[in-house]
Amino acid sequence: YHTLSDFRVAHQEALDQLLTDILATMMDAGLVTLQHVAQDGMRVRASAGTGSFRRESSLQRCLAEAEQQVAKLAGEREQPDPGRNARQEAARKRAAEERQQRVEKALRRMPQVQAEKERRKKHLSKVKREKVPEARVSTTDPECRVMKMADGGFRPAYNLQLAADEDSQVIVGVAVDTTGSDGGQAPAVLEQVERRTGRVPEAYLMDGGFAKREDITTLEQRGVTVYAPAQGPRTTTSGRTKGSPSRDDTPEVVRWRERMETEEAKEIYKRRAATIECVNAHGRRHALTQLLVRGVDKVLSVLLLVAITHNLLRWIALNAAAQASAQAI
Repeated sequence: YHTLSDFRVAHQEALDQLLTDILATMMDAGLVTLQHVAQDGMRVRASAGTGSFRRESSLQRCLAEAEQQVAKLAGEREQPDPGRNARQEAARKRAAEERQQRVEKALRRMPQVQAEKERRKKHLSKVKREKVPEARVSTTDPECRVMKMADGGFRPAYNLQLAADEDSQVIVGVAVDTTGSDGGQAPAVLEQVERRTGRVPEAYLMDGGFAKREDITTLEQRGVTVYAPAQGPRTTTSGRTKGSPSRDDTPEVVRWRERMETEEAKEIYKRRAATIECVNAHGRRHALTQLLVRGVDKVLSVLLLVAITHNLLRWIALNAAAQASAQAI
């Protein structure tokens, strides 16, 4: 247990580089083309209970209790309990100190969570704003957030971002997000794909949750053709459709709207689900159903391990398919 835990913490850079090296080798062999890349977010249950989320006042009380416990254990070192050995005493001390550190981290994170809530309240009516609960942070995993899950329920989770090559279903980019929203996630993952492969994809496929006009503008200016459904009603009383440009649309967004009205674009977009949803399913098969680690760094290490495992299995399968095709010829 400790060997695996220490490895995840100490060797994240090596795991990141290994994923890049695997992609470079597969691209050199022609197994990864980057013609079309699809991105999606997968919300995975965090290693924290809903009851661990507390308001700022409760966190202050928890911190005082944790500090008292640490001080008490420090005082007991002069007169150790004969019923416990040195290893047990060390474990009690470590647990108390870690508890104190988590509560301190939760308090440091509280202003950020409060600011996010205030930003969301600005877009709500007065009645709905009054119903928004106070900001809370988990004392078990201060970095996770309560998110709406695929089944419609709300639970502590992380939003894991995956980008995959359409032709090979090889993962070319990974990221961990704590906001619970896919909006704004595409540009950073695209930069990561370019860093790992040395070039940008020809086309980028993503669902409506990613389709922020700012992001579409950024991707199109990088020379990437975006395929994502336009949001809003098909028609309005004024006759405006999803493909009709707004007055504040950039030229890139106008082209995207027009493109997504064509049958060709709709057919290309249909491939997104067959690519990234399949990759997500493989991730769940590799135990991405509930995280057993806490904190963004450790979660990212787990995601890198999953991506490396997935890509190695795809490498084996693609090589086997290529050999079978060569033999048939």
